[in-house]
Formats: sequence, C-alpha cells, structure tokens
Amino acid sequence: MEPPSSSRLNSRKRRKDGSGPNGAAELDRIPPKMSRRSFGLREPAPFSDEVEIDYSKPYIRVTYEEAMRGTPLDRPVRVYADGIFDLFHSGHARALMQAKNLFPNTYLIVGVCSDELTHNFKGFTVMNENERYDAVQHCRYVDEVVRNAPWTLTPEFLAEHRIDFVAHDDIPYSSAGSDDVYKHIKEAGMFAPTQRTEGISTSDIITRIVRDYDVYARRNLQRGYTAKELNVSFINEKKYHLQERVDKVKKRVKDVEEKSKEFVQKVEEKSIDLIQKWEEKSREFIGNFLEMFGPEGALKHMLKEGKGRMLQAISPKQSPSSSPSHDRSPSPSFRWPFSTKTPPSSPANRSRKESAVTYNISEDEED
Repeated sequence: MEPPSSSRLNSRKRRKDGSGPNGAAELDRIPPKMSRRSFGLREPAPFSDEVEIDYSKPYIRVTYEEAMRGTPLDRPVRVYADGIFDLFHSGHARALMQAKNLFPNTYLIVGVCSDELTHNFKGFTVMNENERYDAVQHCRYVDEVVRNAPWTLTPEFLAEHRIDFVAHDDIPYSSAGSDDVYKHIKEAGMFAPTQRTEGISTSDIITRIVRDYDVYARRNLQRGYTAKELNVSFINEKKYHLQERVDKVKKRVKDVEEKSKEFVQKVEEKSIDLIQKWEEKSREFIGNFLEMFGPEGALKHMLKEGKGRMLQAISPKQSPSSSPSHDRSPSPSFRWPFSTKTPPSSPANRSRKESAVTYNISEDEED
C-alpha cells in the first residue's frame, strides 16, 4: 500500500515559536475566504455501543486503490484512530482532521483508552476518562467514539468495528513490551500515516504548568481556590499572598512611572511647541520692526513727507508771473466844492490810473 501524499493528508505544520497569525507557520497555506455558514455538526458524535451495525452483511475490507477512487455513499471507508487525548488540544484535532480527509468518503472511528489502561501503560492523566471521552465526542471530524479502547489492536477488534484502515503518525510507538504497537497493522497493509503537529502536545502543556507552578498556584488562590484544594502548604500559601501584594505594589509603581513619563513627554512636546511659536513670533516682530524703523522703513518715508509739508507750509511757492494781479480799487478822490474840475492828481495816483487803464484795456482785448 502506498502512503497517501502530504497534499491528500491536508497536513499543516506549526513552528514552536508560533510565527504568523494564530501561531501558523510559513508553510501553512492561507485558506480562501468562504461564505458565512455553518459547517460543523449540531450534535456530538455517538459512542460505538449506541450505534447499530448490520452484521448480516459480510465484512470485506476495501483496498487502498478502491478507497482513493471513492466508495459508494452507503459504504464509506471506515478509518480508526486511537489515543489518550488528554488535555485535548489542536494537535489532536489536526491529527483527526487528517484521518478524516484520507479518502473521499471516510467514516472516522476514534478509540479512547480508559484511565486504568492509560495509568498502567503510560502514566497519570490530568483529565479522567469521561472528560476525555466528552472532549473527543465534540470534535467535528469524529463520527463515532469507542470507549475503553484496547492498547493493542487485535484482529477481533478490527473485525468487530469493521475497520478498513488505522490512522496514526508514522513514528514507532513503543509500549507494552513492543518496539511498535502498530507493526502488525503496517504489515497487514492497513496503516495510513498522519503527521504530528510540532510545538504542541500534552507533555508540553504539562511542562509549562510544572515550570510556572507558582504562577498558576497564585492565580487559582486569587480566584477562590483553597490551599487544600491546590495541595499548597500553609507557609507557601502565605508566601504566595505576600508575593501577590509585592507584585501589586510593583505594578502601582510601574503605573506611576509610566504616567510620569507620559507627563514629562507631554511637557516636552508642549515646550517644543512653545519654543517654535516664540521663534515664529520673534521673527515676525523683528520683521515688522525692520519694516517700520529700518533704513528704508515706513518711518523714514513718513518723516520725509512730514518735512516736505512743513517746508511747504513755512515758505509757500510764489505765484507765476503770468497770473493776473488784483489791485485794490482807488480810493475816491476829494473834490473841491463848487468845482467841476478834479484836483490835480499826484504823480503816484496818475501812474496808478494809467496802470488801471492799461489793465482794463488789456482785459477788454483779451475778451
């Protein structure tokens, strides 16, 4: 049997550093946008003992080629995937997604081992078996859940659930005195490999909790859990409370420092604005001053104009010679009584009369 290609598995790798949106790595393909509608199921997957199987039909496995071509709707390819599924996370969901997408028409059966079997062969779990059953039931890729699944798959179990292929990652899984519990499945040509999601596993999550135990213990104490429930001693409980108070004081001091930094920054920005405005105003004042009192300023022109007006007022310009002169009319002459002759005029009066006559004659000529 040829292993399915990576494109058919629709696998996606994740880096430990979680680069990219939502921790997706650069190798992840960005899915196209879809219309808003519901793709998930409305009910959890049923348990195997709740599903009726028609045993009247013979159990005949399909080959890999037949499964890849596509089987009839009433005969889906029955794929089985098992595990502990403790602290169900995205790595578990991605593995089941790959198993669901192995073939065009796939019916996915998931087996979950019980607490007794897991504690004997692997170790203590964080979630009990009922919690783990319920978590797997609510995964959208699962069609059926097998409770108390066997640690090693027997031919009887495969025939009972009419399994065509077993999906699991290709890394040898050594347990129960065997180098690989899926060795006989691979030899029978029933193994369909999937890929693990790097950077996420139940062991990694437990390691984080153990590493940051004090942080999580203090967190749960704040949320109302008692020291007895957390298995914390009296001294550690007081220590955690003291640390919490110290952290609150540190946080307050840090907040004050940040606020003071913001205040200083605002003051600096305002001072810079004030300096810039002062420079602009000073340049404007100097420009106006030079425009008014400079060597070619408005004040100099005003003084020149005022000086000219004063000189004109003090010594007005003489009228032109061509302008007519208006002399006073001669005073009436004294006449001697009982005399028809006018008295002899003086030479000055005579000259005046002559000039008047001349002026009158000139005016008549001009008219």
